[in-house]
Amino acid sequence: MFESPTGRRVYDNRHTRLTKWLNDGVPPAQVAEWAGNSVAVLLATYARCVDGQLPDPKRRLEAAGDPPEAPDAG
Repeated sequence: MFESPTGRRVYDNRHTRLTKWLNDGVPPAQVAEWAGNSVAVLLATYARCVDGQLPDPKRRLEAAGDPPEAPDAG
Protein backbone atom coordinates (compact mmCIF):
# COMPACT_ATOMS: atom_id res chain seq x y z
CA MET A 1 0.00 0.00 0.00
CA PHE A 2 1.07 3.55 -0.71
CA GLU A 3 0.40 6.56 1.49
CA SER A 4 -0.61 8.74 -1.47
CA PRO A 5 -4.39 8.95 -2.08
CA THR A 6 -3.69 8.38 -5.79
CA GLY A 7 -1.85 5.13 -5.13
CA ARG A 8 -4.04 3.10 -2.80
CA ARG A 9 -5.49 1.08 -5.67
CA VAL A 10 -4.69 0.95 -9.37
CA TYR A 11 -8.13 2.41 -10.03
CA ASP A 12 -7.28 5.46 -7.87
CA ASN A 13 -4.42 6.37 -10.19
CA ARG A 14 -6.65 5.89 -13.25
CA HIS A 15 -9.39 8.03 -11.70
CA THR A 16 -6.90 10.78 -10.88
CA ARG A 17 -5.47 10.78 -14.41
CA LEU A 18 -8.86 10.84 -16.17
CA THR A 19 -10.12 13.59 -13.87
CA LYS A 20 -6.97 15.65 -14.52
CA TRP A 21 -7.31 15.28 -18.29
CA LEU A 22 -10.95 16.40 -18.16
CA ASN A 23 -10.11 19.34 -15.89
CA ASP A 24 -7.24 20.29 -18.20
CA GLY A 25 -9.76 20.66 -21.02
CA VAL A 26 -9.04 17.50 -23.01
CA PRO A 27 -12.26 16.76 -24.94
CA PRO A 28 -14.33 14.01 -23.29
CA ALA A 29 -14.40 11.98 -26.52
CA GLN A 30 -10.60 11.82 -26.49
CA VAL A 31 -10.39 10.95 -22.79
CA ALA A 32 -13.03 8.23 -23.29
CA GLU A 33 -11.02 6.76 -26.17
CA TRP A 34 -7.81 6.74 -24.11
CA ALA A 35 -9.68 5.18 -21.18
CA GLY A 36 -11.41 2.55 -23.31
CA ASN A 37 -14.84 3.85 -22.29
CA SER A 38 -17.77 5.37 -24.09
CA VAL A 39 -18.32 9.09 -23.63
CA ALA A 40 -21.58 8.32 -21.82
CA VAL A 41 -19.83 6.07 -19.28
CA LEU A 42 -16.99 8.56 -18.85
CA LEU A 43 -19.31 11.51 -18.22
CA ALA A 44 -21.62 9.50 -15.96
CA THR A 45 -18.61 8.62 -13.83
CA TYR A 46 -16.58 11.82 -13.95
CA ALA A 47 -19.05 14.67 -14.58
CA ARG A 48 -19.04 15.68 -10.91
CA CYS A 49 -15.24 15.66 -10.83
CA VAL A 50 -14.77 18.25 -13.57
CA ASP A 51 -14.21 21.69 -12.17
CA GLY A 52 -13.30 25.15 -13.38
CA GLN A 53 -14.07 24.86 -17.09
CA LEU A 54 -17.19 27.01 -17.27
CA PRO A 55 -15.52 30.45 -17.41
CA ASP A 56 -13.69 29.64 -20.67
CA PRO A 57 -16.73 28.56 -22.73
CA LYS A 58 -18.76 31.44 -21.30
CA ARG A 59 -16.01 33.89 -22.31
CA ARG A 60 -15.89 32.41 -25.83
CA LEU A 61 -19.69 32.60 -26.19
CA GLU A 62 -19.72 36.21 -25.03
CA ALA A 63 -16.89 37.09 -27.45
CA ALA A 64 -18.91 35.54 -30.27
CA GLY A 65 -21.94 37.63 -29.28
CA ASP A 66 -23.95 34.62 -28.12
CA PRO A 67 -23.90 34.71 -24.30
CA PRO A 68 -25.99 32.15 -22.40
CA GLU A 69 -29.28 33.44 -21.06
CA ALA A 70 -29.73 33.64 -17.31
CA PRO A 71 -32.37 31.23 -15.96
CA ASP A 72 -35.72 32.71 -14.96
CA ALA A 73 -35.88 33.65 -11.29
CA GLY A 74 -39.54 32.62 -11.19
